[in-house]
Amino acid sequence: MKYGFATVAAAVPRVKVADTHYNILAIEEQIAIANSRGVELIVFPELSITGYSCQDLFHSQLLLEKAEDALMHLLDFSRKLDIISVVGMPVAVGDILLNCAVVVQQGVIIGIVPKTFLPNYGEFYEKRWFCSALDIHSQTIYIAGNPITITPEPKVFTTYDGLKFGIEICEDLWSPLPPSNNLTLAGADIIVNLSASDELIGKHQYLRQLISQQSARTLSAYVYSSCGFGESTQDVVYGGNAIIAENGRMLFESERFCKEPQLGIAQIDIDRLRSERRSNTTFTLAQRTASAVDIKTRQPEEMTEFRLVRDIDPTPFIPKSDDMKHSCEEILNIQTSGLAKRLDHTGCKHVVVGISGGLDSTLALLVCVRTFDYLSLDRKGIHGITMPGFGTTDRTHLNAVNLMESLGVTVHEISIAKSVTQHFEDIGHDSAKHDVTYENSQARERTQILMDMANRVGGLVVGTGDLSELALGWATYNGDHMSMYGVNASIPKTLIRHLVRYVADNDVDAQSRLTLLDIIDTPISPELIPADENGNISQKTEDLVGPYELHDFFLYHYLRFGYRPAKLFLMATVAFDGHDPSVSAYDHDTIKHWLKTFFRRFFAQQFKRSCLPDGPKVGSVSLSPRGDWRMPSDASCCLWLEEIDSLK
Repeated sequence: MKYGFATVAAAVPRVKVADTHYNILAIEEQIAIANSRGVELIVFPELSITGYSCQDLFHSQLLLEKAEDALMHLLDFSRKLDIISVVGMPVAVGDILLNCAVVVQQGVIIGIVPKTFLPNYGEFYEKRWFCSALDIHSQTIYIAGNPITITPEPKVFTTYDGLKFGIEICEDLWSPLPPSNNLTLAGADIIVNLSASDELIGKHQYLRQLISQQSARTLSAYVYSSCGFGESTQDVVYGGNAIIAENGRMLFESERFCKEPQLGIAQIDIDRLRSERRSNTTFTLAQRTASAVDIKTRQPEEMTEFRLVRDIDPTPFIPKSDDMKHSCEEILNIQTSGLAKRLDHTGCKHVVVGISGGLDSTLALLVCVRTFDYLSLDRKGIHGITMPGFGTTDRTHLNAVNLMESLGVTVHEISIAKSVTQHFEDIGHDSAKHDVTYENSQARERTQILMDMANRVGGLVVGTGDLSELALGWATYNGDHMSMYGVNASIPKTLIRHLVRYVADNDVDAQSRLTLLDIIDTPISPELIPADENGNISQKTEDLVGPYELHDFFLYHYLRFGYRPAKLFLMATVAFDGHDPSVSAYDHDTIKHWLKTFFRRFFAQQFKRSCLPDGPKVGSVSLSPRGDWRMPSDASCCLWLEEIDSLK
């Protein structure tokens, strides 16, 4: 396990029923391939050494002895391999036979786990041959020349670097209380399932849902391997399912009904799972009743070089295309409902919002319009105020006015140039000096106008600031940082563009749509510095604080899972390596530079977040000081910056 990632595999070899020699060679071939690809843990189907469909041949002493010989062959084969292999075979314990998973590493049997729930209905007759783990007491047996103690207690296997996994076998998953419930509560990060599940109409979809839901419910990864081609088709067919899921998300699914061996490999984000568990208080509460025997695996003889091959989404805040419309509507409904409740509670029939012609204020205005329509209020109660200043361009000014007019809200235009110039004279500031005083004075003047206008009309000031700006502190303290209700407070910059486009494509007339599309194409800027000689925006936010697609990537993974800078850097180098045309490509030095900027600003600007206005949470990440993020304003960021400086 490196950077919190564990590389696992689900294997589906070809089998020959009752041909243990053929089967073990097929197993070893897949182990060798997996080991060469850096896999740490590989799981095979149920009874994979003999084949699942031997039926009454399981009563044959010869088959049992040959299965043990095959296991000895595997032990010898794996003597110099660090990979942990989990194979299935029948194991005789005294006068009973158990359906077992055998854990092998470096030529040693690490442990044996017997199946708990034996199906004995429909096409399954396992109790004809096997006994349950619940039927045995602790016993020591000799298998493949090794003394092994077999017990009925649940077992959690722990690797040298702290990775924990548990085992269940086929029907165990389908039972009302799967062993994986207790195993994950006892600390298992990964559950492996050795299975022999036949194919029936509709069963596969149910199985997928079962695995997905179990991994989500237990906040774990689930590695599932079910037998396939070569098993007996006398009465049923085995499709050969290999599935790897992580907290409800499918990372790998094999091709069913494939006559060739299959090997599915995925990298599990263990840090992510553990972060979810730590923050889920119901999970930690349930852990009080969990128990399991802890079994240590062996120390690797050599450390292999780690390479991240997991698919990393460069835009984690943005819904996938097949879910985009539904997600955008859901987000807008949350924003609308939040503002509607605040208006209903206060009895206000007026809102005031500053309209700059940029994305954030545009989305805030669109939410106001939806809210007033939802409450059956006159849109003229929405007071949109455009406040041109020293850096306002014709493009943004025209878009602001056109949008307000086409949406039918009350339009106000109040220039701040005269009042800010007077303010500079009052405080003795040189207006030719374009410094922080020059910029912040404009933002605070605009906020004063909004607040005073709200008092005049008896309304609320609706804030426009977004999650990305709050994370970076890219807002003027007590300026645009302040409002009476912030509808965009938990929406990141990368998502706002998609929300505005959704409204443009679905909710407005042709004139409004044209304006919205031009706003989407306008460079992001606070427009606090005068335009260039051609009248274009000279102050571009992303040139100053960095690309929002990078910052939103850092923000999502840091707030959701608490990843350290080294892991964020590694993931970003994969996500932004140029393979995804929807985002820009960044070299390692650029990523490192903006990662340092992110943490430096994130820590330094907490004081602004400590006094945020109310606003609705719409996703899993929020910076509300009353809910998701509580951080001292004077914390040091030196540990994070030092790790970034050490990155190669």
